[in-house]
Amino acid sequence: MPKPLRMSRRMWGAAWAVLCVAGIAATAALNASPAPDPQPEKPVSAECAEYIAEIEAQLAKARAEGNDDGVLAFARTRVGADDCNDALLDHFSGDR
Repeated sequence: MPKPLRMSRRMWGAAWAVLCVAGIAATAALNASPAPDPQPEKPVSAECAEYIAEIEAQLAKARAEGNDDGVLAFARTRVGADDCNDALLDHFSGDR
């Protein structure tokens, strides 16, 4: 059985320094890269826009009454209605 290679402390130090420099260089490159363009806003159906307006009204009423806990909203209101899940998430994502 061959003996394992032994590395001196100097070699371990050099390997550690190389990894640190590579990490710092990668971090600097990522920080210097421009941010991706924001996604264009998707059109919302009239039904979903009406539903979002109803939810906003309920939130405003709850806040006016001093209850800032929020309201519960479901993405699909009726059978055969539009699925407003994406529109709801896009609109209320800042409220989380």
